[in-house]
Amino acid sequence: MSSTAARRTNVPDYTTAYYFLEGLTEIGIDYLFCNFGTDHAPIINEMAHRKQRGEAMPGVIRCPHENTAAHMAAGYAFVTGRGQGVLVHVDVGTANTANAMHNLYRSRLPVLLMAGKAPYTVNDELVGSRDTYVHFIQEPFDQASLVRPYLKWEWTLPSGVVVKEALRRAHSIMQSEPRGPVYLMMQRETLTQRWASDEIRSYAEDRFATTGGGGGDPKLVEALANKLLTAENPILITGYAGRHDHASKAIDALAQFAGIAVYEANMTNNISHDSPCFVGFSPDKAAPNADVGILVDVDVPWFPSDVKTNAKAFWAHIDIDTLKPGSPMWTFPGNLRMQGDSGRILEQVLDALKAKATPRFKAAGAERLTRIKALRDERIARAQKLASDKGKPGAINPHYLMAELGKVLDDDAIIFNEGVTNAGAVLLQIPRKRPNTTMRSGGGGLGWSGGVALGAKLAAPDRMMVQISGDGGFYFGNPSSVFAVAQQYKLPIFSVVMDNTGWNAVKQSTLRVFPEGEAKQGNEFESNLAPKVQFTKVGEAFGAYGEEVSDPADVPAAIARCLKEVRGGRAALLHVRVTKL
Repeated sequence: MSSTAARRTNVPDYTTAYYFLEGLTEIGIDYLFCNFGTDHAPIINEMAHRKQRGEAMPGVIRCPHENTAAHMAAGYAFVTGRGQGVLVHVDVGTANTANAMHNLYRSRLPVLLMAGKAPYTVNDELVGSRDTYVHFIQEPFDQASLVRPYLKWEWTLPSGVVVKEALRRAHSIMQSEPRGPVYLMMQRETLTQRWASDEIRSYAEDRFATTGGGGGDPKLVEALANKLLTAENPILITGYAGRHDHASKAIDALAQFAGIAVYEANMTNNISHDSPCFVGFSPDKAAPNADVGILVDVDVPWFPSDVKTNAKAFWAHIDIDTLKPGSPMWTFPGNLRMQGDSGRILEQVLDALKAKATPRFKAAGAERLTRIKALRDERIARAQKLASDKGKPGAINPHYLMAELGKVLDDDAIIFNEGVTNAGAVLLQIPRKRPNTTMRSGGGGLGWSGGVALGAKLAAPDRMMVQISGDGGFYFGNPSSVFAVAQQYKLPIFSVVMDNTGWNAVKQSTLRVFPEGEAKQGNEFESNLAPKVQFTKVGEAFGAYGEEVSDPADVPAAIARCLKEVRGGRAALLHVRVTKL
């Protein structure tokens, strides 16, 4: 008998799938959001095995559609910062996650996507060989190509002996900044292999740390501080910084000390909207007049076709991802780039600025704060004016609707804003005092807000989660799957559908390209959707409370009834007939 064989005598052995579930627990996966298939038989069997033995493994959330599963992982990561597992069925399940992987990748949210592959043996040579029709037709030449544009890493597990090593590698990459999706594929024969427990190594997190950003080069920090000392019209534009509390505080502190107007570009609210330096959501008017601009954790600060910046202006870009290698073309200005932890770098800049500040600089900063207040007052007055028009029966004004909703939401509520062409009304009418309490997708895949709201509710069950979408986005979101999960796992969310009976984004895009074209002349935009849909029935089919409102006078009471149901533990869907296309 060999020494290896002797060493394994009386050592228990289990399948790869058994160690796979154990490895997921070791890397901190709390939940598997699953849509199961024939490829998962070994995993399902070991789930039952581990339950019988009372051994730890991630919680299982069964989702009727993969779009829900993947976006739930996104919502959980948005709240906690920790990526979770998504388990789907071979190539077809992977294809159904592509929309979500695009959104997660562009939103810098971590997820461990996992799928089986068709078995590679056909004559019952190994446990798990092909035994059904689909095993012969679910084997593309390149399964990962379905989601590869949105991945940081991919691999097919070659042997169960490295299953925990592969999981640790996947975790290290997805959690390292900028965070994002990774993909692991596993075949049935590999999952059914048996290994002695002393053959499977574990990989402790403290020995395989994830990477984060550091501070900035002191010379570059000083260079930016010097520019701010002489700036007359400095602005700061940010998109993701609110994800990190210290970055949010650093932006506000720097802005108040130096008199810098702060704009938010997509994704989340980055500082309190009560801050004296928060101006709004569009820097289009300010950017051309800025002499010093700071881009902080932002992907698209403005649209170059609409905004022409001053060629003599100095732009600094502070970000964990300053060059955006995931985008083939990205040519926003950057006279100075500091890649690292934006909060830490901004703290360094503030320290340098305080050391150099003169009475003249402080006086200029105070004068700029006065100008910023005027801009803030103008934005608030504009919001109030827009909300004062309630609309009419059958065409409720979205600004009025959102203003009424904003009146009754507390500061802890999180808003998932998929309003698309009405997203501006959500932002303008529901100001947020607490950073990271509103989210928009960094990607362009519609149908995300319902699943993300569910995942967030799972992570923070005591907080109100509000999904706001248009009717087009509601279709894309597989709502029957969303409300099925809400019912089965007792995850009450509040869904608001602003129904304008069409794809307004399609119409507006056509008008931007052809403002006087034939489409306008004939009022033919191919954008109308079914006008008499009762979306409430979708929610009601799964036990949710549903209410349709078309009269502006009924809006406050309808919102109150829906919120009461959600607080009582039942999902609610408010279908609102808003101003049409």
